Amino acid sequence: MSGFATPSFGRRRSDSTPAPVPTLAPPPAPSPASPSAFAPRPRQAATSGANPVMAELRTLCLQRVDPAMVADMPHERLAAEVERLLAEIATEQRRQLNAREQRQLALELVDDMLGLGPLEPLLDDDTVTDIMVNGPEKVFIEQRGKVTLSGVRFRDSQHLANIAQRIAAAVGRRVDESSPMVDARLQDGSRINIVFPPLALDGPCLSIRKFSRKLIDFDKLVENGSIPRQMARVLQIASQCRLNVIISGGTGSGKTTLLNAMSRLIDPGERVITVEDAAELQLQQPHVVRLETRPASLEGRGEINQRDLVRNALRMRPDRIILGECRGAEAFDMLQAMNTGHDGSMSTIHANTSRDALIRIENMVTMGNFGLPTRAVRTQIASAVDIIVQVERQRDGVRRVTQVTELVGMEGEVFTLNDIFLAEHDGEDADGRLKVRWRVNRARPAFTQRLAYFGLERAWMAAFDEPDR
Repeated sequence: MSGFATPSFGRRRSDSTPAPVPTLAPPPAPSPASPSAFAPRPRQAATSGANPVMAELRTLCLQRVDPAMVADMPHERLAAEVERLLAEIATEQRRQLNAREQRQLALELVDDMLGLGPLEPLLDDDTVTDIMVNGPEKVFIEQRGKVTLSGVRFRDSQHLANIAQRIAAAVGRRVDESSPMVDARLQDGSRINIVFPPLALDGPCLSIRKFSRKLIDFDKLVENGSIPRQMARVLQIASQCRLNVIISGGTGSGKTTLLNAMSRLIDPGERVITVEDAAELQLQQPHVVRLETRPASLEGRGEINQRDLVRNALRMRPDRIILGECRGAEAFDMLQAMNTGHDGSMSTIHANTSRDALIRIENMVTMGNFGLPTRAVRTQIASAVDIIVQVERQRDGVRRVTQVTELVGMEGEVFTLNDIFLAEHDGEDADGRLKVRWRVNRARPAFTQRLAYFGLERAWMAAFDEPDR
């Protein structure tokens, strides 16, 4: 390409003499059939920062690149041209660079120009579910349920800060010392949280929850050992007969994954409205309206929170409302929706057990200052919620459903619960994987009439006779 034929590449040289700016024709668009434009690239963790020769070549190459010229170039095309420019610079400077090092440095430079720098290989790796950056020297990843220290490094704190600020700017936010915390969403749907100094003492910190590209259904959950076959059938029936479900668990326990799996059983003819802080749900139904909260602007105005969206969703003629995560006063509006004809609504919540989940909902309603007595709040919860599903990421790295609990009603001022499934541990196998069996309660549930209404009463009882696998 002509833009790379000149060593100046449209930027000023390191001395004070201005470089001539070449006139470039627009680069031809890559052909859809071109394998190089779409084939996955071999990626490695960034390692060139500590090598003085490669650091020098990096600096010289960046001095010759005009950002305006490369902004719209396809990734692969830019990588090939940067690699050629690096070869020219290495020859001029009489530096030795083998083909592998040249290709690796070119990819790192392109990732810095167009992507998220050293994090790009981790974002491309489907086995990585979480990325946790604790300053420029420590990047932890979660793979298959285990957290390990990766070999990825940033050159320095400023390099990491530049990447973080680019992420924030892409969503119209600012992150710096005056505004040191940001929640954002990447283009692929991954959630990201950024914390800057002075709040983060060891340099900027990033936490990325990757957006899964694979749709996980109940068959996959059974195959992974997350649930037994009987439980999968019971949860399918719960979704089909429009029971109100709360999925409870800790951070990264698989709540959203399970919610996605349950939502696949929703009738395609139903109008579903989802409300989320950061859009993660992947509903396949044709009639879905997705709503996402909006943070306040730099002037502190224009915030739209989950409660605003839930209240608005009630005016949109929904058949079901799915709340991505219930964490505040919107809990009251969610209960109101469940109690006013929007059966089959679902939500997730952070809690350690099924009973804790109900207490958390009660506390969130109370914190909303609605002035309701405790008994009235609990009665609302008992009439709204049918099932609580407790999920947990266990010490062998597997995310499992540990409880499926029916909320039967109230006895005095105490919730009456019935554990339909309860996980019990029986040691571990030779590979360190926990041996888990689920205790089953075959008692007729309090929502038997609803099962009969949908013609699923016999299917519910037959589900407990399904084979484990």
